[in-house]
Amino acid sequence: MVEHKTLGITPSQTVGPFFHYCLTPQRYPYAAAVDTAIAGAGPAVEIVGTVLDGDGLPVGDAMLEFWQADAAGRYAGNDAGLPANLPFRGHARVATDASGIFRLQTIRPGAAGANAPHIAVSVLGRGLLNRLYTRLYFAGEAANASDPVLALVPAARRSTLIASQEAPGNWRFDIRLQGEGETVFFAV
Repeated sequence: MVEHKTLGITPSQTVGPFFHYCLTPQRYPYAAAVDTAIAGAGPAVEIVGTVLDGDGLPVGDAMLEFWQADAAGRYAGNDAGLPANLPFRGHARVATDASGIFRLQTIRPGAAGANAPHIAVSVLGRGLLNRLYTRLYFAGEAANASDPVLALVPAARRSTLIASQEAPGNWRFDIRLQGEGETVFFAV
């Protein structure tokens, strides 16, 4: 007779590996088949940043997902009364390069309800047991002062959520996974 044992819980696995040619095809020959986030109307912006680990070293195999409203503050497929073919999808997925750098070309989102214009960001990568969620706000935006989510973050840490403008239409947003200057991440 074979004795059956009850197995215990196994440890979580880290997220990944990511097959960038399937999940983030912008850098591959069939990129033209990808519907990009900049397809909608609104002021075009480019957001560039580096994903850094706890030692300040670049993370060259992270994947980031972005979700945002259009320039009028509407989310595709989420607002009642919006046409199903809203030209702006508001979702993008990009990978970091070997230097940990990511580049997102999109439009500047409008304010959605009481929220200041922002882009929701999730980070997946080697060593992470779960994806990390954060937000990207734009420096100089008057609505930042009354944003209900930003108000929950201690004042000394809010700067980790705010992209800085480097030139008209060009923004910088670095993400520190841990350590000094760690980006604020939300439990979603």
